[in-house]
Amino acid sequence: MGPYFARRVVIAIPTLWAIITVCFFLMRLAPGGPFDAQAPVPQEILVNLRARYHLDQSLAVQYLDYLGNLARGDFGPSFKYKDFTVTELIAQGLPVSAQNGLCALLLAVVLGIPAGIFAAIRQNSFRDHAVMGLAMTGIVIPTFVTGHLFILIFGVWLRDTMFHLPAGTWNGGAWPNRILPAMCLALPFIVTIARITRGSMIEALRANHIRTARAKGLPFRLVVTRHALKTALIPVVTYLGPATALLLTGSMVIETVFQLPGIGRYFVQGALNRDYTLVMGVTIISAVAVIATNLLVDVLYGFLDPRVRYD
Repeated sequence: MGPYFARRVVIAIPTLWAIITVCFFLMRLAPGGPFDAQAPVPQEILVNLRARYHLDQSLAVQYLDYLGNLARGDFGPSFKYKDFTVTELIAQGLPVSAQNGLCALLLAVVLGIPAGIFAAIRQNSFRDHAVMGLAMTGIVIPTFVTGHLFILIFGVWLRDTMFHLPAGTWNGGAWPNRILPAMCLALPFIVTIARITRGSMIEALRANHIRTARAKGLPFRLVVTRHALKTALIPVVTYLGPATALLLTGSMVIETVFQLPGIGRYFVQGALNRDYTLVMGVTIISAVAVIATNLLVDVLYGFLDPRVRYD
């Protein structure tokens, strides 16, 4: 396990470097600049602004300077949030995105896996079709539609009832303010996990060792929970790797709809304002999260399937 883990970490370094390099040059080569959206300013001021942020240098020099600062843990200053560095903005937004994403992840796992198992053990029945029909509905409806629909129902129509929930803002992480964003963020992941679990569980229940266990007279509940479930969870764990990184690093749509001060919303604002350093910082954090969760998934394979070896 140790040598395998070390190899994966070594491989992750050039992967992360390639992501940083591609994103850096794509941001610089895109039309527009960080100061184009501002009100017209005299040319002298524009020259001073570009010099202040080293944008008057060549791309090669800017790239090498950025890598040097990044090696010291410095993401640079934000071009639009004048009083903040990118590190400070990420430190403010990442806890909000992580907390909301963790709630959504728990909802997705707690609801999605049992729903998939329920549908699998009742394959082709009315209950199976009903669960999968709801799952398809949840997949095809975009999150920005469900977000506004939740706001309309729980924030407007149910305003004077016990089911009323805040329609937006974070409010210091109060639980009522977390419910709607977490539900809306979790919905597509719930239905996807349910469909993956159903398919893998149906395949697992048809395996020879499962048929042998059932032929020996083991209760069906034990066959499902002790034997079939571990095998069926392998595709789910594979999906949860990048999904977890996406959830914990923020959803751009959900954070914009519900006005949450997370890094997903910062990413949208940074992209619109050509805030190079802010977009780069959020991209790097997301890339690190994806690499780390994929490594965790590979480690979990060994616990779920004894045939997996890391020699």
